[in-house]
Amino acid sequence: MKNRIVIKIGSGLVTSQENLQKITEEIASFHNIGNEVIIVSSGAIATGIVKLGLKKRPTDLPSKQAAASIGQVGLMNKWTEIFSKYDISVAQVLLTKNDFENRNRYLNTRNTILKLLSWGIVPVINENDTVATEEINFGDNDTLSAVVASKADANYLIIFTDVDGLYKGDPKKDKNAELILEVKKISGDIESYASKEGGCSFSVGGMESKIEAAKIATASGVEVFITNGRKNVCITDIVSGRVKCTKFLSNIKIDSRKKWIAFGAKVSGKIVIDDGAANAIKNSAKSLLPTGITAVEGSFEKGDVVSIVNKNKVIARGITSYSADDIKKIKGCKTSEIERILCRKDYDEVIHKDNLVIME
Repeated sequence: MKNRIVIKIGSGLVTSQENLQKITEEIASFHNIGNEVIIVSSGAIATGIVKLGLKKRPTDLPSKQAAASIGQVGLMNKWTEIFSKYDISVAQVLLTKNDFENRNRYLNTRNTILKLLSWGIVPVINENDTVATEEINFGDNDTLSAVVASKADANYLIIFTDVDGLYKGDPKKDKNAELILEVKKISGDIESYASKEGGCSFSVGGMESKIEAAKIATASGVEVFITNGRKNVCITDIVSGRVKCTKFLSNIKIDSRKKWIAFGAKVSGKIVIDDGAANAIKNSAKSLLPTGITAVEGSFEKGDVVSIVNKNKVIARGITSYSADDIKKIKGCKTSEIERILCRKDYDEVIHKDNLVIME
């Protein structure tokens, strides 16, 4: 059976030729038996830093963007050269959050990636650091890899790092720290084990960002493995459970459109609902009606994606059938009153159940 896998490789592994060679060899082996592989590769800024002879990662945005523009060329040359030994072609795909928030751009991105895979080409994806600003960047490639895995309908996401997985303690300080082998649900306890410390001076993020990535991926039906990219690189062994690492389970299956609503689309506002409406949405798979709405936050139009909030917690996201101004007028009312209040009734539902995704 063909598997589609997203593999996230951090800066520390990309800048080590020895590690990169081992990982590439395993990817090539997995690819050549009929599987599809998408690489999310960090390392553009790190490669640029090395090229420029800098001693540490720059902190100002123009310097980081300039380093990325220099490093991205070298990074892709490295991937092209190393995969050419196995007669595998690679393609560069540079993305920002805008490429997922806009529905048309998201579909174009998804179609491009799927077409590359159908041609037997390995897409190498990175955040477009040269143009990305705080408003449109993912912040780290762990999050990017999870979003890509979700949107590309991947079976698995493998995040290579410099430790064997998620520990209950710090394995760098405590040799007896317990490795968590399987996570069925990402609870508060699981989150508390995550460290904010990065692996190397050129990298961004740490175990905390990998847990956030696992949340996104598993909520989209993608199983996630966090494993040591310096020693456990056999993909077949990882996904079959023969490698000692942390596996995040998922038993959720949602279609690509709802994945976009949940994790790709830009959220334009909030609709606050009462307990009755929350129960109907979560436990009975009902649409959101105006009678259960208590407040509206933000300015949005019909067709925008909004968060649905109950007791200060986001419980769902959905595409609204009415604007914020219209919902403010009909909130708390029965569907039979919509036409009298608005002088029209486009829909009975403020958000139809087919346009709604539970986030809990």
